Amino acid sequence: MNAPAALPPTPRADVVVVGGGIVGLATAHAVARTGRSVVVLEREHRLAAHQTGNNSNVIHSGLYYAPGGAKARLAVAGCAETVAFCRAHDLPHEVTGKLVVATGPEELPRMAELARRGKANGVEARELDQDAMRAHEPHVRGVAALHVPSTGICDYGRIAETLGALVVKEGGEVHTGRAVTGIARRRADVVVRTATGDVLGRQVVVCAGLRADELARAAGADPGVRIVPFRGEYAGFSESAAELVKGLIYPVPDPAFPFLGVHATRGIDGHVHAGPNAVLALAREGYSWGVVKPKELLGSLAYTGTIALARKHWRYGLGEVHRSLSAKAMVRRIQRMLPEVRVEDLSPAGAGVRAQAVRPDGSLVDDFLFVEQGSGDGAILHVLNAPSPAATAALPIGREILERLTGEKLGPLS
Repeated sequence: MNAPAALPPTPRADVVVVGGGIVGLATAHAVARTGRSVVVLEREHRLAAHQTGNNSNVIHSGLYYAPGGAKARLAVAGCAETVAFCRAHDLPHEVTGKLVVATGPEELPRMAELARRGKANGVEARELDQDAMRAHEPHVRGVAALHVPSTGICDYGRIAETLGALVVKEGGEVHTGRAVTGIARRRADVVVRTATGDVLGRQVVVCAGLRADELARAAGADPGVRIVPFRGEYAGFSESAAELVKGLIYPVPDPAFPFLGVHATRGIDGHVHAGPNAVLALAREGYSWGVVKPKELLGSLAYTGTIALARKHWRYGLGEVHRSLSAKAMVRRIQRMLPEVRVEDLSPAGAGVRAQAVRPDGSLVDDFLFVEQGSGDGAILHVLNAPSPAATAALPIGREILERLTGEKLGPLS
């Protein structure tokens, strides 16, 4: 009688990274640079399928963020590093600069606060009067503007793919189409369960975006927040309307919702789009009104944080829904900065879903949020809030995660 065939050994790695977006891949790349073994597990059949591959592809300067916070520190570093990475790997990018436009006198104090933040964060931002503003963007309307020369554009999907290829080149593994179904800590390692078998990691990093809170709970952590998905829809400009935009034109943001505000962007492909708005998505990966998952929607609506947020800001919410459903409403918002744009100039240009962490009291987590389980072998680090500007900041975020896990400090890529 033949002996039963031996089962293949369970794959092991020094670090397992859950999530094949740009933050997960930047983390894996930092790990691989140290000579440690690393495995990336991505549930979709391609990398960068969600936030990384569905955004406006802007390289953010770090202007907006509260001085001293992780977003400010990492975005400023990431802005320069993203440009350098694109140059080193011959990836499409351009440092265009951008205008932040005050469309009325009531916005001038907020614009002054942005200038103050920029100075505190080490971001150049020059105040312009109407004539100087129109020298940069002849068709823009406003009372004043900030010009931010370090802002740029790129293709984050291409950057993520390049990072994945570098991880493999440096001896790591990248698995797509491999969804994580559970995570179990043990004394000296972590078991990461997937439908096609377990993977063992001495340490694990979870960069799961829209599923980050679910996997944190699955691992026995209390995330303290819930991911509430907000869909942001983009409108493409006709060829004639695109001629009205030379680079990037942004509104002065409302401090209560810094991620809101329809901006016009000339992308790396030359096409111009405006957006995004922000409406509650009807599923975690709800990229249109037609994608509805009742259980996920009920989870968002029944969450105490969502209820508190809606009570406080329902007027904002209704306005965003109106702009989603009405091209006329959307164009009126755009016309505040670009009055020559017309309804017939707009066409749907895709959407992204923002994985926004919301606290039980309805407050939005405004900075990057990391939750750690344990230290040393058997540790898990959960990235629980990493929407924009996380793509810009991905390279320094990856190094910071490495340092949190291992204590090893890496410098930027040379």
